[in-house]
Amino acid sequence: QLFSIFSLACCILSQSRTAQSFSIVSQFPRVHQNHYQDVRQKYSFMLPSASSDNNEEQEKGIDVDSMPELYRIRLPRAPGIEWGTDLSFSFVYVRALEPSGPASLSGAVSVGDQLCELRPVLEDSDEEAEPVNLVGASFDNVMTSFATLSKNIKLVDLVFFKGTKEELIAAASGDGNQSQNDGEEITITVIEKKGTKEENMLTFQAKKGCNVRQELTDRGINVYQSVTRWTNCKGKQLCGTCIVNMKSGAENTNRKSMDEASTLRENPDSYRLSCVTFAYGDITVETFPPVNKAQWTR
Repeated sequence: QLFSIFSLACCILSQSRTAQSFSIVSQFPRVHQNHYQDVRQKYSFMLPSASSDNNEEQEKGIDVDSMPELYRIRLPRAPGIEWGTDLSFSFVYVRALEPSGPASLSGAVSVGDQLCELRPVLEDSDEEAEPVNLVGASFDNVMTSFATLSKNIKLVDLVFFKGTKEELIAAASGDGNQSQNDGEEITITVIEKKGTKEENMLTFQAKKGCNVRQELTDRGINVYQSVTRWTNCKGKQLCGTCIVNMKSGAENTNRKSMDEASTLRENPDSYRLSCVTFAYGDITVETFPPVNKAQWTR
């Protein structure tokens, strides 16, 4: 019986380590699920030649001959690539390459290349597997696509785009002018000194994905309640004093990291450190919210 318990524990530990190997950016805040859905709705496109309504055309996947930035390469299912994303947790790219890994040794894959498509290679069949479009997919979806491959799959065909996320969006939407995507804006409403005679409400437009502290301080809005207005860490998440209350729109921001949650553990769940809060939709924040006495420096 003890041996069975020990075996079960080893199995759970092994699965945990496997899961950790796929969650390479788990130390960063995770964007709310609503943002994943928003990204997929806006960017669930195929690149030009694969946008046909014909099922046969869709099964062919992305046409890498449609533009010089695209290329397809066959690699082992463990390609030796460290994947990454920005804080939107979508549009997965090559963050790093293992020096002796298959991708690095191929000489074709470069750091910064955007992942567009995955297709399992069926070695014992004359048919091709259906491609998985990963343009604009969330990090979790990409990792799941790799993790759920059949055990019989040893090789995969990957399509990459050599360029930035913005360049890929412009290319995939068929618009060479990316100013339209860069111009996506959200509305931020700020309530200063709520409940006092000096209460003031300010509304402004900001770029989607912006840092809340940066947007507020750029407009002269103070987020520090004490001497840390002059002695703060300037947004490095070291002082833990730029506390705001997310009155509405919390679902449009990234999730709290463990470190942020620990710093604010004695305060309401709606409290955020503005320096590590990123907005992907309309939000309303309150400055100078009352804080617990234990945070006397705030």
